Amino acid sequence: MAEAVAEALAKPEHLLVQAGTGTGKSLAYLVPALLHDKRVVVATATLALQHQLVERDIPRLVEALEDKRIDTSYAVLKGRSNYACLHRIREGVPDDQGALQIDVPMGEMATKVLELRRWAEQQAQDGATGERDGAPRHTDREWRQVSVTHRDCLGAAKCPFGEECFAERAKEKAQRSHLVVTNHSLLAIDAIEGVPMIPEYDAVVIDEAHELVARVTQAATDELTAADVERAARRSQRIVEGTEADDLADAADALRVAMIDAQAGRFETTPVDVADALVLVRDAARACLSAYPKQSGDDTPDPGLQQARGSVQEVFQIAERMADNKESDVLWLAEGTERQGSISRQPRLCIAPLQVWAQMRERLLSEKTVVFASATLKLGGDFGVVAGSLGLRKDDDELPWRGLDVGSPFDYGRQGILYVARHLPTPGRDGMAPQVVDEIVDLVDAAEGRALGLFSSRRAAEAAAEAVRQRLPHLTTLAQGEAQLPELAAQFVGDPHTVLFGTLSLWQGLDVPGDTCQLVLIDRIPFPRPDDPLMSARQQAADKAGGNGFMQVAATHAALLLAQGAGRLIRTTADRGVVAILDPRLATARYSGFLRASLPPMWPTTDPAIARQALRRLAEATAAAKAAG
Repeated sequence: MAEAVAEALAKPEHLLVQAGTGTGKSLAYLVPALLHDKRVVVATATLALQHQLVERDIPRLVEALEDKRIDTSYAVLKGRSNYACLHRIREGVPDDQGALQIDVPMGEMATKVLELRRWAEQQAQDGATGERDGAPRHTDREWRQVSVTHRDCLGAAKCPFGEECFAERAKEKAQRSHLVVTNHSLLAIDAIEGVPMIPEYDAVVIDEAHELVARVTQAATDELTAADVERAARRSQRIVEGTEADDLADAADALRVAMIDAQAGRFETTPVDVADALVLVRDAARACLSAYPKQSGDDTPDPGLQQARGSVQEVFQIAERMADNKESDVLWLAEGTERQGSISRQPRLCIAPLQVWAQMRERLLSEKTVVFASATLKLGGDFGVVAGSLGLRKDDDELPWRGLDVGSPFDYGRQGILYVARHLPTPGRDGMAPQVVDEIVDLVDAAEGRALGLFSSRRAAEAAAEAVRQRLPHLTTLAQGEAQLPELAAQFVGDPHTVLFGTLSLWQGLDVPGDTCQLVLIDRIPFPRPDDPLMSARQQAADKAGGNGFMQVAATHAALLLAQGAGRLIRTTADRGVVAILDPRLATARYSGFLRASLPPMWPTTDPAIARQALRRLAEATAAAKAAG
């Protein structure tokens, strides 16, 4: 893999490389990246991998290098809101009227915010990074009291604390470094949206590349609520002298009424009232922006004014995009969510790009050499599906690329069994069938715990957890949501007779090698929900273009998640176990071959007795090894 990456950087040509867990994938791209004569960016999807690279892999590699002439400088670059803001800490947070408030209302939040301020001041004193990851434990709301987004930032030149600024220091360090480690979202904003966030670079390695399309889509997705418009109007009332701020508040009311009357879901044609309200908001926000006092470069910056103007600017840009509602975008109304009778999230309009491959092709792949790396890039046994979603074509003369599968150090055929419960009923919309619940209980019982259950919905995970608790009370059963994920994971690893059930966010975030996990349960093939606005629009567009929307969108999405889920089982050469998929369609449906070809090549069976017997033997062997050891 290292040779292929070096060759791709030298040619240059794009490379898709599938490297399973345990191959030393990060070292295989870090070595050629350090040897490359120009700056290389490494982008990850998760903070966990970013942390692993910066805290473990790169320092080890630098230490091992004997040739001291190689430039081994490296830096981490994150979005501005990941760093504490000294202006906000020392001067206060603008309130809804735009006035700075240094005092925090008393209570638990005040204690935490004061602790975060003390921590940030110490970081500044020590010349440290001020990164959120290193801060004392806190909630999102508490962190917002000590940080700013790029929109709220005064800019280093205007800020009295610009020279000490953590975010600016991180940028400066990146400017001096050969290797820059960042995340998919920041890369997308820099390369695809054209907002300069990363110093000039020659090539990029995208690790966890199976996540890239989702992360780029996320970075290009906008949301708008009536409350957002209202807040922008309220903040402007202190600053704007005419009626423009009041007009914006009236437009917010019109938007609220239109959204209440509209049907939730995707708008193939925007309802007239919603379209009219969006035009009202757009025009009122534009007029409000024009009414803001002009600031000359010599004026003392007013953070309240800056933040107020930024919120109106944001409302204007989003309302304009939604009012245009181009064919290249998908617009939908997401319902408010209720918790214990009170609305916890308002109805909101959302807009996302229908596709991102064209932007990636034009703005990233045409400009830079890109290496895509992941344990899951071959779907249905082929690189073509993922390559197409990233903007590369089959036999691409314009942008040459190649795919390389470097294999795995694991002997999947000997280490794992893929059990497909062919005898169970096909999953429906009415929750889990009693036979599926019985199957889960039987398998968990045979494994004596040691099971990770990955479910398509929180409701299914909770129902399964409840059944296992009642029928196997001697085991510890944990369900996602009962505690923070790191806490649940620690409990799961700490006691072998434990079962952990959760949803999609568990699929990729958990790494539990060893006999902690000998059974991975997947309740159904994880197709996107039929009412998912973006996925259904993408499927429809693929059908319209003469393709097969179901295979290109739904089956591809499911294959990726299945491969990631099944990949939770075998994490080292010593791991053994069973992946049980409780959906007969994986054995019987016409698309089942494509899905199975995307999974690790474990020994297959549809016989429940074989699966249970294998789990019992494993449990006995583990217990015997513990007793002997």
